Order: sequence, then C-alpha cells, then structure tokens
Amino acid sequence: MSQDTPQVSFNRVMLKISGEALMGDLGYGLHPPTVERIAREVQSVHSLGVEICMVIGGGNIFRGLQGSAQGMERTTADYMGMLATVMNALAMQSALEGLGIHTRVISAITMNEVAEPYIRRRAVRHLEKKRVCIFAAGTGNPYFTTDTAATLRANEMSCEAIFKGTKVDGVYDKDPAKFDDAKRYDMVSYDDVLQKRLGVMDASAIALARDNNLPIIVFSLDEPGGFQGILAGQGTYTRVG
Repeated sequence: MSQDTPQVSFNRVMLKISGEALMGDLGYGLHPPTVERIAREVQSVHSLGVEICMVIGGGNIFRGLQGSAQGMERTTADYMGMLATVMNALAMQSALEGLGIHTRVISAITMNEVAEPYIRRRAVRHLEKKRVCIFAAGTGNPYFTTDTAATLRANEMSCEAIFKGTKVDGVYDKDPAKFDDAKRYDMVSYDDVLQKRLGVMDASAIALARDNNLPIIVFSLDEPGGFQGILAGQGTYTRVG
C-alpha cells in the first residue's frame, strides 16, 4: 500500500443503503448516475481489500408498509417490497460489474434466472474470493425490514460492522432537516437508540445487533469518498454500540 492509502481496520463489512439513496433527485425509481456514484464508493473500499456485503432497500420502487396502509394485505405488500429490492440489487450489480468488480446477487426468494439462492457457505466463499455479495429480497419473510435483513446477514457472514449510508452524517436527537438545534451523537448505545426511538433502524434490527455485539456506523452517502473515509475512521459519523 502507498503512503496516502488510508489504513482500514475492517476486513469484512456490511453496507446497508436505502432504496431512496438510488433515486438521486428523482421522485421515484432509479437514477443511473447516482447508482454509479455509489458503486464508485464501493469500488474505492473494495480496492483496499475489504470484503463487502450489501443490502439495498426497496423504498424507491415500492414500500410494503405504505402498500398495507392503503388497504393491501400486509404480506402481499411486503413480498412486493422484496421484489423491489431485487430490482435495486440488479441495478447495483450492473454498475459494479461495469467498474470491473465481480458481484453476486443472492436472493432470499428463489428466482434462479436472475439471482443465486441464499446458501450461507457459498456466500462466504464469494466474499473470500473478493466478490461483492448483494443480499436481495430481505429475509424472505414478510414483517421484517431490510434493516433486519442487513443485520441478520451481517451476523451470518461474520461482518465486523454494519455501515448504514443515509442522507445525514450520523444519528441526531431529532430530525436535523426540521430542527436547527438537533444534536449529533458521536457514540450512542443500542439501548438509547431503542429508548429514545432515534430511528437509526427498526427495533428488531437494533436488538439483533445488540445481542450479537455488532457495531452500526451511520454516515452520509452524499459525501464523496465518505465510505472509504469512514472505514479509515475519518469524517463525521455516529457509532452505535
């Protein structure tokens, strides 16, 4: 490694991003330049030799909770949301492979024509071969969010941390977009996140991370070079642990 290459303290990580992160300035769907920009962020970390798992939400296409709120059966709405995450995973795979990074989409719902089924040992082998693994279709079960899926897969893959890329540079005590006096935490405990309802992830994801002592690092995806910098301990972020 050259002198100016940041030293990273992680060997295997989970990157969780929302579906909305892929929208760019659009109100719906995928914005290809934004997908490519995020792919470049992943490439910058991959080039340091870090093994990368990804989970992408589906909110830019369909959100199960909103569907069920409009009278659709919750399980059906959730399955539609899972299919949305597969579409996002394929888009990210295309962008990453365009940059020369071997990528596998691994779906919790079997659809052999477009994605591999989830087999833990096979997924671990992909990571050892420095392929990026994108876990799609959530956990394969309704009533579980992609946050829970990311935490579950991070535990199964023995990831050392979950990096949650959001629109803001950490966890705040209230919404910084609405309140000027919102304070950012540098460090916050799992129990505080649950008690104060800080909205980092849903409660089941936080509890699963807490029970397995898996740190969650919340940072802004909008900052260029953010992911690589955060891995090296630079920049602004909040660590949940």
